[in-house]
Amino acid sequence: MLRGALLLGLLVLCMSTTAGPALAFNPWTFPPLPPPEQYGNILINRTSTANGLQPVGFSHLSHRLLYTCRVCHLELGFEMFVNTTEITEGKNLQGHYCGACHNGKIAFGHTREHCQKCHSGSTAFGEAAFAKLGRLPRTAFGNRIDWVYAMYEKLIHPQQSLIDKDYKPLDFNKKLSLESRWSGTPPAIFPHEPHNLWLDCSNCHPDIFNIQKKTTEHFEMNYIVQRKFCGVCHLKVAFPLDDCRRCHPGMKK
Repeated sequence: MLRGALLLGLLVLCMSTTAGPALAFNPWTFPPLPPPEQYGNILINRTSTANGLQPVGFSHLSHRLLYTCRVCHLELGFEMFVNTTEITEGKNLQGHYCGACHNGKIAFGHTREHCQKCHSGSTAFGEAAFAKLGRLPRTAFGNRIDWVYAMYEKLIHPQQSLIDKDYKPLDFNKKLSLESRWSGTPPAIFPHEPHNLWLDCSNCHPDIFNIQKKTTEHFEMNYIVQRKFCGVCHLKVAFPLDDCRRCHPGMKK
């Protein structure tokens, strides 16, 4: 028994020093992935239950067909973490938050006959909308849609701004090569351009990432899986961490 355990330990050590730990096993626990049509769905329940209402089921998929992330998470003031934005019915009726679009003109309004469209109490929805997106380029994880490539190919045309009809994303395509601290793992390559298509610089800097390279402390997978840094988006909305080679293209497996 002891000899067997020693041999197993030597085997793991050899795998970690030759093939590289990233190719041998995954020491992190990623959130389980829902069905593709439900990926990105969130449940907003800051005050709904307390007020006798069902929580709001929100679909990132259906909204990102119409708007980029910066519209909601910059112009409309939605925080990046669910249930931290002080959304109220009063503010919505004044044209804030959801009410900026759900006013009966751009999208269905805040009237009683529409209550259950949002206050569904569930994230298990989206199959019908997802079925209509078969023309979009595919990936292997998350909702299995390559949203960046779809935008590059002009297959989708999400609105970039609600307040500036002439807004254009920043023309900045600097790529960062981020060395891994884990032996055997190739560097992560971060391209600014595809992020600029969807986000504003201020969505990431300076609150999530320091603006200066290599000055962000604790920028490690142990923290990313806790929904910090890249994990703010790349756990449950943008393509998930399971898609290792999207960030670490040097991986062979």
